[in-house]
Amino acid sequence: MKLTVLGCSGTYPSPTSACSSYLFEEEGFRLVVDAGNGSLGELQKHCDLLDVDAVLLSHLHADHCLDLVANTYARLYHPSGPQPRLPLYGPVDTRERLCGAFERWPQDSLDGVYDFRTIEPGSLQIGPFRVDLARVNHPVEAYALRFAAGGQAVTYSGDTGVSDELVRLAAGSELFLCEAAFLDESDNPPGVHLSGRQAGEHAAAAGVGCLVLTHLVPWGDADRSRDEAAGAFDGDLVVTTAGAVYGL
Repeated sequence: MKLTVLGCSGTYPSPTSACSSYLFEEEGFRLVVDAGNGSLGELQKHCDLLDVDAVLLSHLHADHCLDLVANTYARLYHPSGPQPRLPLYGPVDTRERLCGAFERWPQDSLDGVYDFRTIEPGSLQIGPFRVDLARVNHPVEAYALRFAAGGQAVTYSGDTGVSDELVRLAAGSELFLCEAAFLDESDNPPGVHLSGRQAGEHAAAAGVGCLVLTHLVPWGDADRSRDEAAGAFDGDLVVTTAGAVYGL
């Protein structure tokens, strides 16, 4: 399994990274997970847009889904002509969320671009990937995702506050891609995001092989986030960057 970070900035793009988006590859199959602002450009450094086989959204906040609007134009008006519908897995109302970003309600056009498929807690198969999904602690319907292929597992937290479901889902994963948007402050609102310390605590409780911190906000302090996580987790630990590649 190969994981490429297309974007790892939280809330809005930073000077060095687009918002959340990740490319999973196995057996020639390409799965894009989340499509935050600016990520479509980074994706094109790694493959042609038409070579993507499916898209999966963890939730519908703009910094995780809005570049699918730009991707709609890319597929509708590609010079090679009409394209097959792209399977798009997402929470309830994914179609309506994307339609709302256009100046007119283009439901028929979007239905010609995407094959909308609603996700829920449980398991599904996307190409060679078994994907396990669990609801996590965020103000909107949001999922953590575990990807298994080739005998390896990667768990992605999506956006979440403290979550026992996330620990359960990530248990034993070789790689744990976990958000750490907050610095460890006493006044952080509950049920929104994790701090570096909390990401480390989740990683330790889940017994993961490597913790990869992501979704750090542009105004944050990446070194401090890493130090907070290291205080709670003594395994391999990195703060990811756009373009980083992890092979399992």
